[in-house]
Formats: sequence, structure tokens, C-alpha cells
Amino acid sequence: MSDAGQAAVQDIVFRAEHDGSEQRCVEILPPGFNPAVPHDALVVLHGHGSDRWQYVRDPRDECRAAREAAVRRRLILISPDYRATMSWMGPAAEADVVQILHELRARHRIGKVFLAGASMGGTASLIFAARHPDLVAGVYSGNGTANLVEYANFQDAIAASFGGSKTEVPDEYRRRSPEFFPAAFTMPVAITAGGQDTAVPPGSVLRLAEALRRLGRPVWLIHRPAGGHSTDYADTTAALDFILDRAATPP
Repeated sequence: MSDAGQAAVQDIVFRAEHDGSEQRCVEILPPGFNPAVPHDALVVLHGHGSDRWQYVRDPRDECRAAREAAVRRRLILISPDYRATMSWMGPAAEADVVQILHELRARHRIGKVFLAGASMGGTASLIFAARHPDLVAGVYSGNGTANLVEYANFQDAIAASFGGSKTEVPDEYRRRSPEFFPAAFTMPVAITAGGQDTAVPPGSVLRLAEALRRLGRPVWLIHRPAGGHSTDYADTTAALDFILDRAATPP
């Protein structure tokens, strides 16, 4: 991990309180980490088909920008499996992330926790932030969806994560659709979206951003009408800077 300098990388194994299974997350401490000093943390959630190593190793812009922001801001970077590889922030994945955050605070002096992800990870970030606003100081969603009731792709994976299809467990899909709960976003929110994205169409996150604006919430939207299912380095960095600048713990 050359762009993380001498950062300390640890692959952490833990026993999930949700079901007793063995789960994992990667923790990266910033170079020169001082355990006596409080640090903020950035939790990054991988995309569909990937695992905890995506944000640690992948050279793509979304991942590289997050790694470099963590080093630049001296953040602890946490990259969970959250039930990889087809996570979609169902009940088990959600419980794992809650546990990871509690155990993170038990290991280190943690200030604030920020959440970010792209694609499935962008979706999962919004779901988790809406369901646990007390645990999240800022959230960035890149190319995600905010409405699982209307979303039509990856239905087999989402059904496996949510415990059934839309017709079998409709309430689960509504509970995990942040568009229906804009008031839950008490923290700064950044969203990037591409107008030509067919993998995860942007309509619901655009509506969520507008709802947050009407509520007077701090929201940063970068919508590229000609863009597809990716966010470049500059836009990812700008989105991360927005949530970190608005809510970061002063040094």
C-alpha cells in the first residue's frame, strides 16, 4: 500500500454477535499513530462482488481517494467485509458494522466516525447512516441508491441479504430505503451520481438530496449528467472533504 506510507494494516477477525460466525475487517492506522491522541475514523464499504480488501488495495479512484484522505487527515481507516461479497447492508451486515464500531471504540480513543462507499457500498452507507444516525458523524455515498423498493438490479443478492424478496419481506425493503427517512440524516451527507448510470440509477439519491435540502440539512451533491457508474478522484475527494470539514474533530 504505497499511498498509505508506513500505515499499519491489520486484518481483524471477530466473532459476530449476530449469529456467532467468524467475520473480518481491515484496520489501517495512520503513519506515526499515537494511541494517546483521539482519532476520527473513516469506515469504507466495498462494492458488490468485492470484500474488505477493495478499499485497501484497489487502484480505482474511489478507493485511492479514500485511502489518501485517511492518511492526509490522520484518520483510522476501517474496511469491513460486512458479509461479503453480496452484502447490501441487510440485518447481519448491519449488526456486524455496529459491533465493529463498538469494538473500535474499545481498542482506540475515537472521536467521530465517518462512513463512505461506492455502488453497493454507497447504498449500504446511506442505509446504515439512516438507521444509526447516533453512530455516524458524516456519510458519503458514491453511485448508490436510496430506494430498495424500486431498485431492480441484483435482486437475488439483495433477497439473500434482506431475508427474502420484495414480495416476501416488503417491510424490510422499505426499512432499508433511506429515501423514506430523510429526517434521520442529522449528519453531513455527500452524494455523487452519474446521469447515465444503469447499474444503479441515480433518481432516488437525487430525490434524497433534494429532500435534505428542504429540511435544511448539510448536503453536497455532485451529479454528472453524462457520467456513468463511477466517481473520479477529484469528485470523490471533494465529497469526502465536505463531510470531514463539516464534522471532523479538531486536532
